[in-house]
Amino acid sequence: MSTVPIHRTSVLLPTESVEQKFQRLAAAWRAETAYVSSTSDLVAHPAFQEIVGMGSVVVPLLLRELESRTGHWHRALRRITGVDPAAPADRGNMDKTTAAWLRWGKEQGYEW
Repeated sequence: MSTVPIHRTSVLLPTESVEQKFQRLAAAWRAETAYVSSTSDLVAHPAFQEIVGMGSVVVPLLLRELESRTGHWHRALRRITGVDPAAPADRGNMDKTTAAWLRWGKEQGYEW
């Protein structure tokens, strides 16, 4: 018996805004990676990759997520923006990394 593979698509539903799509993907990522400890598995997750693929339009949404919850959104921000505002000595510290990203976002004029 053969199975048909399921392929996730990066489709914006007709009535779905960018923010709604982001929230849907972020919720799926959080739910499906809640018990994942491997950083490489977290960032390889299809929902995470799809969020990164949405590009700079989601930067304010990612900053809002960083401000309100913990998570690895700084990794998505780094991939999208190509910068890492955290000091090298702070890169393993989520609180300091988050603070650096939020400061960077404000300096760049982002509002969330």
